[in-house]
Amino acid sequence: MTTRQLVSLVTGVLIIAVLIPICLSVWLAHRQAEDTFVAALDRYSERVLIRAERVVGQGKTALNQLNEFQDVPCSHEHLLQMRRVAYSLRYVQEVMYVDDQKPVCSSLEQVSNAARFPPPARVTVDGYSAWLTQQNDLGFKRFMLVLGKGHYMVVIDPASLIDVIPFGSWPIEAALVGEDSGVVFASSNPLNQDVWSQLHGEHLTQLQHKGSMYVVKDVPELRYAVVAWASLVPLKESWHQQLLFWLPFGALISIVAAAFIMRVLRRLQSPRYRLLDAINARELVVHYQPIVALDTGKITGAEALVRWPQPDGSMLSPNIFIPLAEQTGLTTRLTRLVIEKVFEDMGEWLRHYPDQHISINLSPADLFCGDLPSLLSRLLNQWQIKPQQIALELTERGFADPKISAPAVASLRRSGHPVYIDDFGTGYSSLSYLQDLDVDTLKIDKSFVDALEYKNVTPHIIEMAKSLKMAMVAEGIETEGQLEWLRRHGVQYGQGWLYSKAMPKVEFIMWAENNLDPE
Repeated sequence: MTTRQLVSLVTGVLIIAVLIPICLSVWLAHRQAEDTFVAALDRYSERVLIRAERVVGQGKTALNQLNEFQDVPCSHEHLLQMRRVAYSLRYVQEVMYVDDQKPVCSSLEQVSNAARFPPPARVTVDGYSAWLTQQNDLGFKRFMLVLGKGHYMVVIDPASLIDVIPFGSWPIEAALVGEDSGVVFASSNPLNQDVWSQLHGEHLTQLQHKGSMYVVKDVPELRYAVVAWASLVPLKESWHQQLLFWLPFGALISIVAAAFIMRVLRRLQSPRYRLLDAINARELVVHYQPIVALDTGKITGAEALVRWPQPDGSMLSPNIFIPLAEQTGLTTRLTRLVIEKVFEDMGEWLRHYPDQHISINLSPADLFCGDLPSLLSRLLNQWQIKPQQIALELTERGFADPKISAPAVASLRRSGHPVYIDDFGTGYSSLSYLQDLDVDTLKIDKSFVDALEYKNVTPHIIEMAKSLKMAMVAEGIETEGQLEWLRRHGVQYGQGWLYSKAMPKVEFIMWAENNLDPE
């Protein structure tokens, strides 16, 4: 990622980190104020429902008491009984004795001339008939709720159903509406018919309309609905109060989130995460440095050396990112990528030249990775390559404790892979140390090759290898003098800039094709 892209990303993330908590605090303030407002309307409509159940319950009680009367209908005793019931039950306005739904007498008059009632609009589950009617002998044009059972009817004022005082600090209105007819038969204030049409037609339980909030509660037994509503002005005032509470929290969260995201971004741009991203994206490439037979100059294989391309076109030195991988626990991932790339790059070439090999560097952690043998086996079968063509190089640190490392090395050798000791002489090597290791080849470090003329260590290393019947590869050969000295002392193989530097796969294959038989 370029610096410009990173700046854009950081800027965008910071803007989001600042805006989201603040916007969320504004939304929460409005949501909480609205929830409180709607809850107050819900509580009020629930109380209206409770009142309605109580009123209807008194009507049913009156009917049950009246149907127990056994005396002569419309007699003095009968009229007195009906008056007692109407007087003792608060919500009952009138009691009527009917014959075939035609009033005969009532608690208000001894002889009734009222017209016959039509069939009931509703019959409840428990057997009570219900009417919503404007029928009366007094000339009033107002709806009354009538309940009937047997030879009796009771008249109830619908206004008593909504005679509930709101507990909130703002006024709440209520109305009772017949669900089938749409008739508003009781209301504390006129209900907008358009509102009811929308509520009923769309089966809504809540609606905002022209500055008011409406909620609906159904009474299925009697087929009417309770509509409660209130102005939204108190909601706006409550929202402003909630905003004063939530906004500081939103600002604080914005600051914390911005700081956290900046920290995460800095961490994601750390060397470890850059290397992890490069491994996951398979950005790393493998170059190949030829290994030649010193006596003939014929190529026998190559060492795979990983490289990390940078955005500016340069290559980051392995001396930087290999230790980083070891310190951050990424070595096994890095090695897996290198192995896969080696097979992808050189699998076809190795199959055509079965006497050639590629050596791959392993870290101490790779030696104990349970996935390594199965990965090598799978790729060898996939590319039809012999195990001998994939050599594995380990530094002396990989053999720090031969009792632990020796079984793993032996397992790799049993699978057919040659095992090299890389950079030999830079650690704590000794003859007894080498005797405990089951390895094929010893690689002499470049620092000893550079000092051939004035140090006596290299001859001792060579003698140690000869005594253990190990092949030798000298690293870092740069001059004809070094080549001649090593050849004279019996070193079989070498690599270095005298022959070639490490090359990308295409260049290496071209070089190798020209050096398979230099004569």
